[in-house]
Amino acid sequence: QVQLAESGGGSVQPGGSLRLSCVPSRAISSIGCMAWFRQVPGKRREGVAGVHSDGSTSYADSVKGRFTISVDNAENTLILQMNSLKAEDTAMYYCACATARWPDGLLLHAGIYDVWGEGAQVTVSS
Repeated sequence: QVQLAESGGGSVQPGGSLRLSCVPSRAISSIGCMAWFRQVPGKRREGVAGVHSDGSTSYADSVKGRFTISVDNAENTLILQMNSLKAEDTAMYYCACATARWPDGLLLHAGIYDVWGEGAQVTVSS
């Protein structure tokens, strides 16, 4: 059983930056895949960025070049650094954990993830 402690989120103006963190209750090194998803009411959950245990990453086209997913091994923390934020980035952001090691091509598919954080609201507006 894995639990995810998610923190971060907030309100920023377009062009601003925000950093989300997710701390699992067990070593990230023992987790197959981790990712960040986001969801707007009435829409399907969207994969934003994912990282495989081998270090491979995957990003949604809409965030490439602006968002970076990384792992801070010293703090056992999954991080999503969001720069150059746009209004369309506004959503509830969730970290997710998959116990099994899935192919890299599935990192942004919600169906592979077993555990989810409670979500952090990110609002980008003028």
